[in-house]
Amino acid sequence: QVPPVESGGGSVQAGGSLRLSCTVAEYSFCMGWFRQAPGKEREGVAIIDNNEITNYAPSVKGRFTISKDNATKAAYLHMNNLQPEDTAMYYCAALVGGGNWVCEIGCDGGNCYANFALGVKYNRWGQGTQVTVTS
Repeated sequence: QVPPVESGGGSVQAGGSLRLSCTVAEYSFCMGWFRQAPGKEREGVAIIDNNEITNYAPSVKGRFTISKDNATKAAYLHMNNLQPEDTAMYYCAALVGGGNWVCEIGCDGGNCYANFALGVKYNRWGQGTQVTVTS
């Protein structure tokens, strides 16, 4: 199993922008990002599938944009108007293999699900990249 390779992240002032990149080695129906701030549970940020259907957390909708390049197995998260509450470790996640549903971004009890009803969890995780937003 080859973990996703992440890049991007860093430190910006409130209102600034950053871009995260993620590349996977295997065909992945769903790709996207989750984040975890100190003392908080991991939460979904944005997911995209191979049909370019996207799913965003309400807190980032309108500010973050996720895109995917199926040819290079890469996904990108453009983050605009960053706020201090966006500060967290951001993890690229992928579901290796196929799917025929809208990829979900929910987490429960430490597990994050591409399809909660079917019990399908994201099965590839990057090591994380830090995003820090100062006021």
